[in-house]
Amino acid sequence: MLSTDPLQAAYILHTRPYRDTSLLIDAFTISQGRINLIAKGARGVRGKKSRFKGSLQAFVPLLLSWRGKTDLMNLLNAEPNPILLPHLTGKLLVCGLYLNELLIRLLYRYDPYPQLFQAYQTALCSLPDNPALALRLFEKKLLAELGYALYLNKDSLTNQALLPHQSYQFIPSQGLVVCLNNSLPKQSIFSGASLLAMHHESWDTPTHLLDAKRLFRLALNYLLEGKAIRSRELLV
Repeated sequence: MLSTDPLQAAYILHTRPYRDTSLLIDAFTISQGRINLIAKGARGVRGKKSRFKGSLQAFVPLLLSWRGKTDLMNLLNAEPNPILLPHLTGKLLVCGLYLNELLIRLLYRYDPYPQLFQAYQTALCSLPDNPALALRLFEKKLLAELGYALYLNKDSLTNQALLPHQSYQFIPSQGLVVCLNNSLPKQSIFSGASLLAMHHESWDTPTHLLDAKRLFRLALNYLLEGKAIRSRELLV
């Protein structure tokens, strides 16, 4: 787990105080995925300013270097990565926290996800324009990267193409299947037209985005296995 490259593109997912002056950091890096770091003296020592002060913030593009051979490595350097991202406040900040929680809850440490890293960065850039769409696209990519890609254009049991006017049930352990029982909970039922729109990423109506939110949440909940995503309570 020794870092070999001088600097790696990264984002801070979460920090918490450690002892008197240090920080424990959960970081998402382009080369090694999620890693645990300790930033010694990051909170400053009385009468001495920390070289990391103010730089270890979430949603800020960073270049980090670290060293170590255990699960907790020492942060050596943190520099700004010259990528222009919007400043997240209010609802957009909650959306960003939601993305971070998903990564913390669902990614194993030290597994690289370079494409997911780019998708995360794209989501942060896109949040001000259309928060709901940015979240849905990221959730879809996250599911695929975790090996749980949803087949949104065919029946998981019969392999037949979905029909726009047919209703389908989402079964987390199987996927989407034709709905033959009208008494099933509406939460798990989706129209073929909406599913095909998700497949083609054609978000022509608000209904498609709302259905995508409902479907992706069911799929993510299955993978979360009861782990709470607290920021969801603040998302409308």
